[in-house]
Amino acid sequence: MVQFANFLNINDLSDSELHELLTSAYAFRDGKQVTLKRPVYTANLFFENSTRTHSSFQMAEQRLGVKLIDINPSTSSVTKGESLGDTLKTLQAIGVDFVVIRHRLNNWYGPMVEDKNIELGLVNAGDGSGQHPSQSLLDLMTIHDQFKTFTGLNIGIIGDIAHSRVARSNAEILNRLGANVFFSGPKEWFNEDFAAFGTYVEIDELLPKLDVVMLLRVQTERLQEDDLNAFTAVEYHQQYGLNKARYDVLKDNAIIMHPAPVNRDVEISSELVEAPKSKIFTQMHNGVFARMAILNAVLTSKGLVEE
Repeated sequence: MVQFANFLNINDLSDSELHELLTSAYAFRDGKQVTLKRPVYTANLFFENSTRTHSSFQMAEQRLGVKLIDINPSTSSVTKGESLGDTLKTLQAIGVDFVVIRHRLNNWYGPMVEDKNIELGLVNAGDGSGQHPSQSLLDLMTIHDQFKTFTGLNIGIIGDIAHSRVARSNAEILNRLGANVFFSGPKEWFNEDFAAFGTYVEIDELLPKLDVVMLLRVQTERLQEDDLNAFTAVEYHQQYGLNKARYDVLKDNAIIMHPAPVNRDVEISSELVEAPKSKIFTQMHNGVFARMAILNAVLTSKGLVEE
């Protein structure tokens, strides 16, 4: 049984651990249940807004029988200047077993792992533009459902690459698993450090080759002032969005993905969000079971799950 004390970056997992985690996620989707040895407590600390990831983790926790301690960072002592480390030590002191955290800072978890006085489990629900490991796992589930493999697939990550933790997590793990990764969207939003995982191709040249079209939301909240002032939804959709004409050139068995929230008629035409090739809501469905598998692995490492 796969187990780890913290879940912070999916690319830190070995191939065998990743395979076991996917197998566990499928088992939960098929109805697997677990029994906890004692009451287990968690807190979800979301320092950035979230609907899917936040509610998906809550549902996963409920299904596993974990008890949720309600903490809202916007009304917590963080607003009084308390450090993240001290917040975690407080929760640990009152009996919380693990925390799920989304934070605006890249690698928020680095100092927390190094602090030997923090022993509760840490689950990364997204750090700045760094990593989004639970999203990567549910995306892998969705791709594997369709193709039963990753090797040799042509996968295009299209959109606001520079500011996307989804792009960074997925590009690295998919490249490692043998997929051919490509990038498209505004060229100025393609950071050269992504070149280690794939190549940039203009969108209309790229789309007919793809098995997986992975669209990204334009993260206006992270854009610099000049980029934000230059951005218009209509122009972006015309140049880089998936419209009906572009949809029609896709392979018959190609799938469309998006981590959401979807900006309709920006990254994708509204009429295509639930088109036959779209797996956007399937991703959300898979997310609950992916997160159940992640939390189960953390709880197993703590000896809290009955064999």
